[in-house]
Amino acid sequence: MAQAAAARLITKVVDAQASRGYASVVLTGGRNGNGLLAALAAAPARDAIDWGRLDLWWGDERFVPEGDPERNVTQAREALLDSVPLDPKRVHPMPASDGPYGKDADAAAEAYAVELAKAAGPENHAPVPSFDVLMLGVGPDTHVASLFPELPAVRETERTVVGVHGAPKPPPTRITLTLPAIRAAREVWLLAAGEDKANAAAIALSGAGEVQAPAAGAYGRSRTLWLLDAAAASQLPRSLYPPASP
Repeated sequence: MAQAAAARLITKVVDAQASRGYASVVLTGGRNGNGLLAALAAAPARDAIDWGRLDLWWGDERFVPEGDPERNVTQAREALLDSVPLDPKRVHPMPASDGPYGKDADAAAEAYAVELAKAAGPENHAPVPSFDVLMLGVGPDTHVASLFPELPAVRETERTVVGVHGAPKPPPTRITLTLPAIRAAREVWLLAAGEDKANAAAIALSGAGEVQAPAAGAYGRSRTLWLLDAAAASQLPRSLYPPASP
């Protein structure tokens, strides 16, 4: 799954850069997100990307100190970012807990929302850039980014970035994009591999509500793509499969 997703991402970024001169991608962490980045690092075709014309954002972040191994950006740097010639000004990690906002995750989230709005530009009249691809890992409980079932963040309809407190998996304090920000992306890709993701994928793709199953509320303006391996797809309802060929 990671290799297939990496190949798709290379094509999407190259096409966007050929069309507009740049591309904008939102990264995700976790096992599947980091697996994709590692596959991208190992792909010979990665050199087709003009890394200096790629804007990188994050869908969520663990609110821990800079350089902490649990931070998504730390893991992304190890998996890929430190090995490609990115423009540092176009890499936008979320604030850390030892940054200018201290332990105030809500203030850090608000600052990231301001950064997103600034990048979108006043001419677009949008609170976030029009991301080419926004990637999300799907958790076993159907969470995406740091939007967990039933918690306040998944109910947010106005703000684009919020602080998360009391997350059910450690660390409890996080920063996350909200569903309105996610839905501003041209394409949203949901990544799930492994048997532990099978039930979550089945629930999210069977008409569940987004408050109870946040992955069900994650979709893009032009396209929503679920990238599953066989194990993660093992519980999908038959209605989602195309008819068998005669």
